[in-house]
Amino acid sequence: MSAYFPNVPDKIAYGGPKSKNPLEFKHYNADELVGGKTMRDHLRFSVVYWHTFSNPLADPFGMGTAIRPWDDHSGSVENAVKKVDVAFEFISKLGAPFYAFHDRDVAPEGKTIKESNANFDAVAKRLKEQQQKTGIKLLWGTANLFSNPRYAHGAATSPNMEVFAHAAAQVKKAMEVTHDLGGLGYTFWGGREGYMTILNTNMKRELDHLARFLHMAVDFKKQIGFHGQFYIEPKPMEPTKHQYDSDAESCLNFLRTYGLLDHFKLNLETNHATLAGHEMQHELRVAVDNGALGSIDANTGDPLLGWDTDQFPTSFYLTAQCMLEVLEMGGFTTGGVNFDAKVRRESYDPIDLFYAHIGGMDAFARGLKIAHAIREDGRLGDFVKARYASWDSEMGKKIEAGKSSFTELEAFITPKGDAAASPSGRQEMLENLFNEFI
Repeated sequence: MSAYFPNVPDKIAYGGPKSKNPLEFKHYNADELVGGKTMRDHLRFSVVYWHTFSNPLADPFGMGTAIRPWDDHSGSVENAVKKVDVAFEFISKLGAPFYAFHDRDVAPEGKTIKESNANFDAVAKRLKEQQQKTGIKLLWGTANLFSNPRYAHGAATSPNMEVFAHAAAQVKKAMEVTHDLGGLGYTFWGGREGYMTILNTNMKRELDHLARFLHMAVDFKKQIGFHGQFYIEPKPMEPTKHQYDSDAESCLNFLRTYGLLDHFKLNLETNHATLAGHEMQHELRVAVDNGALGSIDANTGDPLLGWDTDQFPTSFYLTAQCMLEVLEMGGFTTGGVNFDAKVRRESYDPIDLFYAHIGGMDAFARGLKIAHAIREDGRLGDFVKARYASWDSEMGKKIEAGKSSFTELEAFITPKGDAAASPSGRQEMLENLFNEFI
């Protein structure tokens, strides 16, 4: 394979930490065992179709800069089919086992639903051929319910019932194609499911409609025999001022309220966590504690820019924190590490796509090894366990079991005069401990 990236080797090799070759991995060695499991199986890397193959690298202040020799910008089905070949050459050379897409990334939207579906089917045919040829699998599919002007006021939360119906038809088709391609999951991201001003918003009715939409999706999933995992991807704002899936806790609360929790897990993104005012590790911990972490959109933001920059992750601290939580839940069983990230507008050459993904994969490979070493060392886990030791006492266990009362606790603490002093949190010591492994 060398039609579109002739200056890139057929397979990006592992060169080791001392390699000076930017087209070699420094830390990601797919077959290397970490805790009895290969890096490939731990990380389950996925390349996204939208940023990698469809993003022109435009911003609000300038047109796109991306140099993509294979794209004739015609918006034709023929051009979209060619892009499939480009994508699979790239993913094959990179050595990632998965990819993910929005429906409108892979196929142009037509003037009618019927025309759009026909376009999608034509491109999906080539996707299936390339999957069979290369062994690359679809991690998850999704529908773009935010770009077209019809979705200016939302899709499932639109005040216009006909827009809701159009969105339902679009998701139905995206689910059918995802199922036909053997997709391992399907993601719902409410890009415009929220509001810009509450003055014109019936929030209760919109949330009810969103829940009804998701219940219909669950019903259709059963109807077609799709066994992939459903995901919700939280984000607090942008493009709307407030989005209903604002963070992990709000998503879980919504799913519980509407009886959907058994059908969905979360797909969490670092940059979305930042916009919600959380660290990624917090969002991951919330999901893991609730048995709801399904997949990760791997990226990061710039702390000096207050918007969703979708940069590739390069911080070993970030990736080690992420992998600590993933290892805590026993590893991925459905999703993976999906690079919802884009090269910078100034990095417009095709080769920059490889540099970016290699760096992100190396960062997560290094983070995996750091996290595994911290867990094997045991000091961090032992400290946390010791900090809560009083809850392992007879009375502590009784409280946690719901078998105590205010009256009993008053009788327990009164003879003591006051509560025993809590031990120091040792934050600085623990941060130093973490640094030992970087």
